[in-house]
Amino acid sequence: MVDSDEETDDRQRGYWRANLRLLAILLSIWFLVSFGCGILFRDFLDQWRIGGYPLGFWFAQQGSIYVFIGLIVVYVRRMRTIEKRYGMDGE
Repeated sequence: MVDSDEETDDRQRGYWRANLRLLAILLSIWFLVSFGCGILFRDFLDQWRIGGYPLGFWFAQQGSIYVFIGLIVVYVRRMRTIEKRYGMDGE
């Protein structure tokens, strides 16, 4: 019985470690795109245009939203894989 409890604890720790690692990566990407591209690197990105608007402005207004939606899709797909790997998918 103790081995089963230890195995469950190890599996849960691995699951949360993978989950937090994924969250850290995705939140870092979101920060770079929203804060970095929209504010910090705006002057550099304004050299290029999308739809007639400077790229830095576009990232601040639209691009970060599109990236955020993409990150949600990536999170859902990766979490399905992580849940299956650690037996947390309810099946």
